[in-house]
Amino acid sequence: MAEQQKDQQPTPAGRHRRGLRIAGLSLAAVLLVGAGFAGFVYWKLNQNITSVDVDSLLGHARPPASTSGDFNILLLGSDSRAGANRAKVGGANDGTARSDTAMVVHVERDHKHGSVVSIPRDTLVDRPACTKADGSTAPAVSGAMFNSAYEVGGAACAVKTVEDITGLRMDHFVEIDFAGFANFIDAIGGVDVTTTVDIKDRQSGLTLARGTHHLGGDQALAFVRTRHGVGDGSDLGRTELQQQMMKSIISQAHDAGLLANPVKLYSVADTLTRSITADTDLASVNALVGLSQTLKGIGAADLSTVTLPVHYAPSNPNRVVATEPQASRLWAALKDDGPIPVDILAQQPANPANSPLSAPSATPSPARVGSPLGPRAAGHR
Repeated sequence: MAEQQKDQQPTPAGRHRRGLRIAGLSLAAVLLVGAGFAGFVYWKLNQNITSVDVDSLLGHARPPASTSGDFNILLLGSDSRAGANRAKVGGANDGTARSDTAMVVHVERDHKHGSVVSIPRDTLVDRPACTKADGSTAPAVSGAMFNSAYEVGGAACAVKTVEDITGLRMDHFVEIDFAGFANFIDAIGGVDVTTTVDIKDRQSGLTLARGTHHLGGDQALAFVRTRHGVGDGSDLGRTELQQQMMKSIISQAHDAGLLANPVKLYSVADTLTRSITADTDLASVNALVGLSQTLKGIGAADLSTVTLPVHYAPSNPNRVVATEPQASRLWAALKDDGPIPVDILAQQPANPANSPLSAPSATPSPARVGSPLGPRAAGHR
């Protein structure tokens, strides 16, 4: 009997094969769990993203898309006070939102260089007819504030208005609100900014001495919303701060080492996808990853940033209008996939304390040079 039991004991070779089977099954189980988790993450991130079908809303009456590899993205910042946004910035929630920030990002065909043009929210434009959220039509208006397009027709109307005034196809749009922006900055570990002037803005709550600072989400949000604390208190000074913030985010994203830290990568991805609204072609993890791969060769130094050349409107000194022919030359340069004209770049202020309206090309209303722009100058919308 003892001999029979001895014969049934596994040999060393048998134990080795059994160990390999167990190890193989364990590895398979880990891979299956990992694949299941990855699938769940993929599904969750996709579910986070809000999309707008711009193509169906705008139809075919749009500028043609480039066939040379260059493309344009419209970046929008919403000033909605709904939900978490009100907790971040206060103010009454009147049920509306405007595009407080609008930047046209042109990516050149080599995908190594780009240009960013900020459109001041108080620019008077010819707003085209747009479909409202309830399905009715907002009629075309001449001399409307640029940011009213988003208010009456959402992102699709903002895209249509930008395409009308620039002649450029907006291949994609991405929108982020107050809370989403602040949370994203926190997720990437904050950003470094440098200001050449002291900033003290009671409206945004930001106080910074001149110099370089590392900002968390709430401070970064205050930074891009600040206007009373720089220059003449107009929206144009704020535009300069927003352009600097964009470059700071690009630098931080390049240096964050996300690929080496899966936990942080997931945190950033989850925060970002919950914070943005995009066109349907871009509103998926695969599309966003593809876009990031396309843009990975563009660093902060590879971006040229300008504000649309404007001057005070003769009809309303609290508004601005595009300065011609500079504005048309700027849009034509981007349409041809060329750089921003040198003379327009040279007119941009070195710091937000200097208004772009003091540039030689501007023709401001003499009575109102230095006056705050917009009827909400006392507020901070």
